Amino acid sequence: MGMGMGEEEDRADFLQWLGPDTSAIVFTLLHHPADLARASAVSRSWRTFVIANQFSKIQCLRVCPEVSNFTSIEASSSGSDVKEDVGSSAAAGWENQKRDHRVYMHLSHSLLSPYNSRNCIIRCIGASSTDNFPEETIENTLEPIDHVEMSLSYWSSGGQRDPSFPECLIYMLHSDLCLIDEIKIQPFQAFFQYGSPIYSAQYVRFRMGYPKLPLCPEQLISDENEGQLTADDNYTWTYASPEFPMLQNVAQSFKLPHAVVCIGGVVKIELLGRIQKQAIDGLYYVCVSHVQILGNPLSQELSVAPRENGVVLKYHPEPRRSIARCSDLGGDDGSSPSNWHNFATRIWQSGTGRGIGWNQALLSRLLFGPPLQLLEEDDDDDIS
Repeated sequence: MGMGMGEEEDRADFLQWLGPDTSAIVFTLLHHPADLARASAVSRSWRTFVIANQFSKIQCLRVCPEVSNFTSIEASSSGSDVKEDVGSSAAAGWENQKRDHRVYMHLSHSLLSPYNSRNCIIRCIGASSTDNFPEETIENTLEPIDHVEMSLSYWSSGGQRDPSFPECLIYMLHSDLCLIDEIKIQPFQAFFQYGSPIYSAQYVRFRMGYPKLPLCPEQLISDENEGQLTADDNYTWTYASPEFPMLQNVAQSFKLPHAVVCIGGVVKIELLGRIQKQAIDGLYYVCVSHVQILGNPLSQELSVAPRENGVVLKYHPEPRRSIARCSDLGGDDGSSPSNWHNFATRIWQSGTGRGIGWNQALLSRLLFGPPLQLLEEDDDDDIS
């Protein structure tokens, strides 16, 4: 009856019973960020154990191994642009660990939330070559129809005598971080030529990554700089798919082996090998009517920035809003709440009676990182 919080924690803490190694195995079995948030809310020792062992990062790596490309994290508080620098003291190191935990919790929730795939392309960066610019520009591949203003809509490469000569198309996505699971490509069928040939590639491969330097709008898609922005020297690729054979039909869908987080928002479609020779000039061409890169753009609060030693994951949280208004917040299309705010609302509203305070404290911990008010945490964040 008279047992204090600290004494109760000591008697009921299985971390001490199992030891750190066995406890770590148990905690790695938690596959959802909400479970990890609940575990970290049990006590000071559990929270310290979760943060110090980077279980939130482990969750992200389990879903998307590409997360290993992040070399560091930068975070700002409530929309400010102040970087939380790493200090030399133990206290500063602990603050950085808490920051990393908070950011990876946000990322893991974004990666694990259910979503409806949509086209993530926002604009074209460029093509390795174009036969007739601008009539056959890469921008035509964004059109969902075959004809625009009575003209055929497709991209055509330049002609080549060597059928093994590769081509590529490069696109920019809606967000720095997009979860991509499928890419659709429709090769162009020339109905106006004898036999209605299809100018497909033999194989296709996909690369995802980020530009080493910012891409200026004036650099994109012009006859003068054609091919300049498609060179691999301009990018760091964090993912490369296997080669997929392209069939000689009109529309094809390529499912990736697993959902891939595109770090940096740039996708390169490599078109390998040529099949169809044009009768009028005896040259091989590759032509594409439509491209869709399907997946889920992640939270705009997350972005990336290249550095000399790698790529930085940046976190810029929005200013705090009233939780009561979370269900009224629109998504990217203004029609439905974001997955993150749906998640927040469910936690907030799920408790009844005595459970309400627990859910509110848990949500506050998960979203903003302060200590739970249900615990006596005068020195919760201090480590020696």
